[in-house]
Amino acid sequence: MLNPDHSLNPAFALEMRGISKSFAGVRALSDVTVRVQQNHIHALIGENGAGKSTLMKILDGVYPAGTFEGQIFLRDRPVRLGSPFDARQQGIGYVPQEIGVIEGLTIAENIFVGRWNEEGGVIVDFQRLFTRAAELLDTMKIQLDPRVQVVTLNASQRQLVMIARALAARPSVLILDEATACLTLDETRNLFRVVRRLRGQALTTIFITHKMSELFEIADSATILRDGTVAAEFERAQFDEHEIVAAMVGRTIENYYPVRESAVSDREVFRVEELTVPHPHLAHRNVVDGVSFSLRRGEILGIGGLVGSGRSETVNALYGRLPHRGRIFVEGRETLVRNPREAKAHGLGLLTEDRKLDGLLFNFAIRENVTLHDLPQVSRLRVLDRAHETACAAHYLQQLSIRAPSVQTPVANLSGGNQQKVVLAKVLFPKPRVLFLDEPTKGVDVGAKNEIYKLMMGLAGQGIALVVISSELPELLALADRIVVLARGRIVDEFNKQEASEQRFMLAATGGANSHLSN
Repeated sequence: MLNPDHSLNPAFALEMRGISKSFAGVRALSDVTVRVQQNHIHALIGENGAGKSTLMKILDGVYPAGTFEGQIFLRDRPVRLGSPFDARQQGIGYVPQEIGVIEGLTIAENIFVGRWNEEGGVIVDFQRLFTRAAELLDTMKIQLDPRVQVVTLNASQRQLVMIARALAARPSVLILDEATACLTLDETRNLFRVVRRLRGQALTTIFITHKMSELFEIADSATILRDGTVAAEFERAQFDEHEIVAAMVGRTIENYYPVRESAVSDREVFRVEELTVPHPHLAHRNVVDGVSFSLRRGEILGIGGLVGSGRSETVNALYGRLPHRGRIFVEGRETLVRNPREAKAHGLGLLTEDRKLDGLLFNFAIRENVTLHDLPQVSRLRVLDRAHETACAAHYLQQLSIRAPSVQTPVANLSGGNQQKVVLAKVLFPKPRVLFLDEPTKGVDVGAKNEIYKLMMGLAGQGIALVVISSELPELLALADRIVVLARGRIVDEFNKQEASEQRFMLAATGGANSHLSN
């Protein structure tokens, strides 16, 4: 699967020497040097805004030669990359954080986009194309039909298609930028098996992650960036979680999962009975089937389950974003929630899983994004009060520790973690009584996660009821007062914090001992 030209065996497969990059006078990278040994899996980690993605976009040619200072060497040979096409020609494969697939095409067409014919020509041999894709997917142990259109796939499956696309080009250096964020545990483990096997075939991997468990599982070495500079470098034998986290954030984080005295009231604030969400494509099938639960003031309810269990569909339906049946009660009163406008009017808020798709307006600044859900709050006589809007946005900028020069900064210029904080500010601005958080720390670094955890605890302490979806099981177990587990759209188990364990959760989620609740 890899380029055959690996006869040279230099000390480093990749060197980025003295890389500096500025945006509108703001220094994003300052004299960064990263060296990656041949056949190594090298982790690049750091807080959001540390410069990781900027550095990788330079390596991928998104920021071309001439727009930054420094040099890039591949196998001791200097290269000038003018575009992503140049990077591919030089053997660099890139899987970015953002999912980028062509929905109208099949899996096979997406994997080999731009290279549908092996020998060139204008007539595509689709049978051969499907065979090539099937062989590649089989090698990676990805169980997808190459003839299926990508529009029918979930986020996890689309991510796997992007990884397959990068590997189909037979790179010598592969960049995985938060590539596991949408993957299930089994899919992540399978990806790691593939990367380890390809390491033995001269593939060098740069692996960007926020998850310490993944770093320790797969990386041979690591470079830590902080504020656009190299804060530390570690070989595997030197890996120490406390030292790595301290290098990332510039301080020691105590109580990574904050502990709080339970603030749960006896007063019920929200209840749903027999929530059912029809399948969007299959008749007589439901993606959520008869889900019922209640919430009390100040309670954090965790909703867990594997990909496809109906977690996101549940909260999106309760917020009026999906057609549904069932009864919804807010403060004891039965309420119709047919669309997000009605949801907001009844004191419900939703932080969606995909900030790129439906969380932010990227052509606007932080200020406009924060106040978007409640413009009357910053208006007088139906005229927008810019000074009041700026003050409100500045409050959240400080409260959520959003790293930006000012509230006038375009959200497109922010790192992924800071964009996530802006989405959270937007959801909090209308002051909801019930808050649905779908993967609130997805793609967020350890320092920002700790800040978000504290914020969630604080919101619960103010009497707001939270429903939290998370694919990180330790996060769910640590934060939630109570957890419901979904499988195949139904509740299969429910337990409080004292009864919670990873074993019980996984047994229920996979149809084990506790699945009797779904009968």
